[in-house]
Amino acid sequence: MTVKKRARPPIAAAVSGLLAATAALGAAELAAALLRPQASPLLAVGSAFIDLTPAWLKDFAIRTFGANDKPVLLLGLVTAVAACAAAVGVLSTRRPRVAAGGLTALSAIATVAALSRPHAVPTDALPSLIAAVTGVPALLVLRRARETAPGPLPGTVRADRRALLRTGVAVLGFAAISGGTARAVNAARDAAAGGAGLTLPLPSDPARPLPPGSDLRLPGLSSFTTPNRSFYRVDTALVVPRVPYRDWRLRIHGLVDRPVELTFDQILSRPLLERDITLTCVSNEVGGPYAGHARWLGVDLAGLLREAGVRSGADQILSRSADGWTGGTAVEAVLDGRDALVAIGMNGEVLPAAHGFPARMIVPGLYGYVSATKWVTEIKLTRFADEQAYWTRRGWAESAPIKTASRIEVPKPFARIPAGRTTIAGTAWAQHRGVAAVEVRVDEGPWAQALLAPSPTPDTWRQWHLDWAATRGDHHLEVRATNTAGEVQPSQRTPPFPDGATGRHSVLVTVR
Repeated sequence: MTVKKRARPPIAAAVSGLLAATAALGAAELAAALLRPQASPLLAVGSAFIDLTPAWLKDFAIRTFGANDKPVLLLGLVTAVAACAAAVGVLSTRRPRVAAGGLTALSAIATVAALSRPHAVPTDALPSLIAAVTGVPALLVLRRARETAPGPLPGTVRADRRALLRTGVAVLGFAAISGGTARAVNAARDAAAGGAGLTLPLPSDPARPLPPGSDLRLPGLSSFTTPNRSFYRVDTALVVPRVPYRDWRLRIHGLVDRPVELTFDQILSRPLLERDITLTCVSNEVGGPYAGHARWLGVDLAGLLREAGVRSGADQILSRSADGWTGGTAVEAVLDGRDALVAIGMNGEVLPAAHGFPARMIVPGLYGYVSATKWVTEIKLTRFADEQAYWTRRGWAESAPIKTASRIEVPKPFARIPAGRTTIAGTAWAQHRGVAAVEVRVDEGPWAQALLAPSPTPDTWRQWHLDWAATRGDHHLEVRATNTAGEVQPSQRTPPFPDGATGRHSVLVTVR
């Protein structure tokens, strides 16, 4: 009588694939930490995915996940890798060579992604190659540990669970040690690269005190100055670049008479300006959260350009981030007298790493993707006709002045409020032109003039409020702003692509 062999449990095979992939990633992360963190396979693939993301998907991610869009991307990437690893593990039971080829293919994809990054060097391929060199043997060792031992009866088999358990624990231990060491190395590097302990000089040209009453301090209303920890962050960096300020350089070159290169200490030795400037992201939907105000400290960008000597015909400042991202700013916008800065401080503190330390650009009145390059290391004077920046290559506008906008913050959408006198309040902005008026209407009725809080400069937002006699029932509240040029915020809704959203913000509330 022939006794059939029992099928090997697919769960054990899938777990083997996951363990092999974990060991591969642990070894790769350690190699990347010791060589160049940006060569990490996960970061390289994730960054390449961001670069290939179409505008509509980018807007969806920001609209849906907000500041959590990058953690969501990483989670999705890890989930995809786990699914592939589990499939490879199951495949290794009957087709070990094909399974090993699958792991090698994943490594090859990561290698190509790493080498495709801006400023990539040949050694960036090593972490992904090390992942393959580690993962394939681990997979085969785990497969051998799953090989069956003779059963109690002739012709029967059983799984050698003890061998599988011992091997699995060893592989998992290797992954934990290598991954943990990588985290420790990266943490030490990040601490050394930060500005902890750095004291910024006082500005030679300080900002004036905020006018009394500029912050209405109403419950539920954004503060006039946005705390650093609450300031919005929208960029393409999957992880925050860490640039040691002692190694940082700012290079100004291209269509200039005298190329300039500055160290951080040289920036500190220059006269520093302090300015109140409100920033807005082009991805901000009508009424959205991607606007914030801060008091910035930095050097005069226009002065730096004049020192370099901008040549005739140069119409674009192509700024480059430490991670290779580029932004294109009109030369005219920087040289027209506005307070454009290379900023090193934010709200009285060293510029936070998430907001561009050691230095970033700030050009008032323009959306961030053409004006606010973080971790800036290079400023190249060129022509729009000759070179395109990161987002303009993807169809976004070259010129992106911030549109006049306003939002209702009090009461919140779908709020239930008591009948009687209540306050409607919010913020409005039209950077570099200034807000001249804000109007509110209820249930499509006549527009009523809101009271404006003072603002220090046209480059900042303004708070506003209106006293409303709320009656019982459901009500539709709508707001519009007018800038100092007499331009009224349009009613027609348009999406952020390609040069910023338009439309009027409104909320529905219930009065009890």
